[in-house]
Amino acid sequence: MSARVPGLMSDRPVGLAVVGAGPAGLAAAVTAASLGQQVTVLDAGERPGGQYYRHPAPGLGATRPDALHHGWSDFATREAALRAHESAGRITYLPAHHVWTVVPDGDGWLLHAVAGPEEAPAAVRARRVLLATGAYERQLPFPGWTLPGVVGAGGAQAMLKGGLVLPGRRVVVAGSGPLLLAVAGSLAAAGARVPAVIEAAAYTAYAGRLPALLRNPGKLAEAATYGGALLRHQVRLLTRHAVTEAHGTDRVQAVTVTRLDRDWRPLPGTARRIPCDALAVGHGLVPQLELATGLGCATRRSADGTVALELDAQQRTSVPGIWSAGETGGIGGAQLALVEGELAALSIAGAPAPAALVRRRSRLRAFADAMGAAHRPGPGWTEWLRDDADVCRCEEVPAGRIREAVRDLGARDARTVKLLTRAGMGWCQGRMCGPAVAALAGEEPAPDRRPFSCPVPLRHLAELPPADG
Repeated sequence: MSARVPGLMSDRPVGLAVVGAGPAGLAAAVTAASLGQQVTVLDAGERPGGQYYRHPAPGLGATRPDALHHGWSDFATREAALRAHESAGRITYLPAHHVWTVVPDGDGWLLHAVAGPEEAPAAVRARRVLLATGAYERQLPFPGWTLPGVVGAGGAQAMLKGGLVLPGRRVVVAGSGPLLLAVAGSLAAAGARVPAVIEAAAYTAYAGRLPALLRNPGKLAEAATYGGALLRHQVRLLTRHAVTEAHGTDRVQAVTVTRLDRDWRPLPGTARRIPCDALAVGHGLVPQLELATGLGCATRRSADGTVALELDAQQRTSVPGIWSAGETGGIGGAQLALVEGELAALSIAGAPAPAALVRRRSRLRAFADAMGAAHRPGPGWTEWLRDDADVCRCEEVPAGRIREAVRDLGARDARTVKLLTRAGMGWCQGRMCGPAVAALAGEEPAPDRRPFSCPVPLRHLAELPPADG
């Protein structure tokens, strides 16, 4: 049977397969290899680092990629360790490998992937699996969000870090969450004019989480650094405001900014227009869970309203043999991901976890929960969605059609709305519009359950051996 699996690299399983080479996956791989584990890393990216440590391709000739990052030394140290373990044969690093499913295989697991630009089949057998698949941006739609020049906040940062390009010369940064401050500072330092940072939440929301803040002085110092950067570049910060419309013809030319109440409802008479040629907007991140939920891993509701994996103190999921680390367990940033990746590797290798490392995870997780609660979208944001504004970009489904499905056709959940309107049936399969469709349907976003985590050529499926039973 093993010879019939397309792209199978070896009949003999490796000790550990790590999916993702961002902060969590990198930390887990090098820690596990140092503890004697044979590790295979399958990464969708072309270079290690994930979205957070995205860096320019060598051909761009960047002499100081570290200038675009916070905590670059954490990455550089672990990338060097990855290469050393790779040279010694303890780690097999497979870039451009998109894992689309993980299935039981005897007493271990079989990971199927789409490899490289030629989309070749690839498969790896492993005794244990660590999922470090990261997250993607949460977008709350508004009229005009489909205009050219409107990009995700994280997308703008990726353009700068990975391509050394700006989304525009005059860029408004909007949405909610601490990522906005980092994006605005990076864009301004690279030469963009940032008229304003538009934050939908109020920083006073952190007041009730003072103990978590005081336990993380490094995070407070980081926030002060970002605030200082905004002051130096004369960037205005507007809290409890949102971009409620983007204007333009061939490209965004201005945005309307409106003050919000405590539930994120736009306040009449408070709108103002800000000229710009680009808008970087995002409302935090959503854990990427398709592989985990496909395996039946239990989930929980995070402080920021997103769905994350339920993990124990050793980073184990509810499915024996499957661990997870980083944003999949709740959005918490690179430092927490590095700690969790190391703790997961120690658990997999059966090694004790240092008490200091466990305390650091607890401290960083408490801060992440405080951050998530402070920036969680309020229920009133849907009031800035006119009926003619597209919610599902792929299928061009406007908000009015979704409201009609709920009001007149009896839809009470996102799945029924999808069946009645096609919202979420397009190329992204609801990753962009899912939270918005759920909000308009009056429900919390549900765990993301998909048979495949990425597009798979039909020939890969046709070549698979028949499943037992």
